[in-house]
Amino acid sequence: MQKQNTLATSFTLQGKGLHTGLDIQITFNPAPENHGYKIKRVDLPDQPVIDAVAENVINMQRGTVVGKKDVFIGTIEHAMAALYAAGVDNCLIEVNAPEFPILDGSAIQYVEAIQKAGLQEQNATKDFYIVKHKIEVKDEESGASIVILPDDNFSVNVLISFDSPVLTNQYATMNQVGEFASEIAASRTFVFVREIETLLQHNLIKGGDLDNAIVIYDQKVSQESLDKIADMMNLPHKNVQELGYINNKPLVFDNEPARHKLLDVIGDMALIGKPIKGRIIATHPGHSINNKLARIIRKDIKLNDVQAPVYDPNATPVMDINRIRELLPHRYPFLLVDKIIEIGKNYIVGVKNISVNEPFFQGHFPQEPVMPGVLQIEAMAQTGGLLVLNSVEEPERYSTYFMKIDGVKFRQKVVPGDTLILRLELLAPIRRGISTMKGYVFVGDKLVSEAEFMAQIIKNK
Repeated sequence: MQKQNTLATSFTLQGKGLHTGLDIQITFNPAPENHGYKIKRVDLPDQPVIDAVAENVINMQRGTVVGKKDVFIGTIEHAMAALYAAGVDNCLIEVNAPEFPILDGSAIQYVEAIQKAGLQEQNATKDFYIVKHKIEVKDEESGASIVILPDDNFSVNVLISFDSPVLTNQYATMNQVGEFASEIAASRTFVFVREIETLLQHNLIKGGDLDNAIVIYDQKVSQESLDKIADMMNLPHKNVQELGYINNKPLVFDNEPARHKLLDVIGDMALIGKPIKGRIIATHPGHSINNKLARIIRKDIKLNDVQAPVYDPNATPVMDINRIRELLPHRYPFLLVDKIIEIGKNYIVGVKNISVNEPFFQGHFPQEPVMPGVLQIEAMAQTGGLLVLNSVEEPERYSTYFMKIDGVKFRQKVVPGDTLILRLELLAPIRRGISTMKGYVFVGDKLVSEAEFMAQIIKNK
């Protein structure tokens, strides 16, 4: 199992804000396990902290803004994309302004600073959001859509289209997150000349210039109008005769706008709070529709405290029933684990197939057979026992005895035909033969029961 990461050391960047024009200092700090991304406004009294999660997004006009009550922080998406792509799970970000600095309009300076700081592996297991089925969000009015599909890795495809002779259709793809630093991060944000005056009137892009954005000139206007826009932005006048890109720096990629939209998708999806295993296909994406998908995923995460393990019945088990019988003393009708399909240092996943021929169905509601909850707990306990025994040499000489069971919850009934997926994970390292574990039982994607256990392992053979 992959471990969570934080930064090995803090780093600080400085630059102006795209929308405020303020000179901004931002510091990225290491954070403890299961901390996630949090942003602290160090310029405000009491230095309030906001969780960078999808449900805290309060504005998506030309950037992603998170906020709570009267506190907000904008233009966070480029930094979020850089942290996510680098595999940073936990980070405390301190900023002295209501937005992050725009830097050069891309994520490359964030990426380079993260690479220089390095990562520190932590003890906690990285908790992935595994996409089990298609989730789609559409905006009929704009034609925008974003869909996420099951996949073994995280990948993104983006298609953009504009009614513009300069920027029409573009496509960008990232097949694996390792491509982000070299293929996506340097892509800058973009804006059309025809949009600039309206944005300025809405008190936006005060810090925009030709060094931090791609400016697209696709509808001819008079030199007087261009000079007026330049004056509004405190920029030097530029004589433009032909339609195209107006920049101090040439395009990094031919499809740089599409790649930047892909960058934005990653930054917005980072706000689900977990790394993703799934493929995103986005058509005409924007912060609004990105956030809608992220909120749906966040809702799914909240409804399901833990995701069901992936079960492939064709895969060879890690322990078959013969090996299980060597380790556990239980026999018919009380051996309640059929096979182990996954095992790590801190967790184990087992399977129990429920047949109508189970002996307990004869007396437990024979007209409406339901598996007793206490036997679900026993199945968890036996699976957990195999995890503990796997941590010692000569496991056949040990027995595991459960000392305490807490926090038992039964959410769904279990009936003949169900296949139980049992996941047990250590809550703390085993010390002096004592272990504490959290157990979950799933049928398909549904969590049916859960409990916490304390057990003692004793060498007695």
